Amino acid sequence: MTPWYRERWTWIVMAPPTAAVLAGLATWWIAASGADSLVADDYYKQGLAINKVIAREERARALGLRAELELGQGRIRVRLEGAAPEALFVHLAHRTRAGYDQRLRLARAGEFYEAELAPLAPGGWRVLIEDPRSSWRIVREGT
Repeated sequence: MTPWYRERWTWIVMAPPTAAVLAGLATWWIAASGADSLVADDYYKQGLAINKVIAREERARALGLRAELELGQGRIRVRLEGAAPEALFVHLAHRTRAGYDQRLRLARAGEFYEAELAPLAPGGWRVLIEDPRSSWRIVREGT
């Protein structure tokens, strides 16, 4: 009599359950290895704060503020028309990966506001420009 491990039908019968267990372990590893950055932990609070954000954008429109943005060569430059705060804050938000976001403080340099800029990852970006007191903000999409 042949031992069980030399029987062809033993391996044929055990192959599908073994493959299912391995596929389940692979799926679990993929799911556990990375968090979904598209979902915010405090989504409820962000939802409640949306009216404040909209009011800040409307305030910028009411003040007639306009911003020209230049990205390149390791620097970011903003030319602001309609106001002249001592500095600006710029939040560069990646559309799909929160880990790539950057928040910068731009110092005034003549008619521009400038700061060093780390290389940007490929993909779509949303640029939020605001004053130090957070009384207004300008949003630029698709930069």
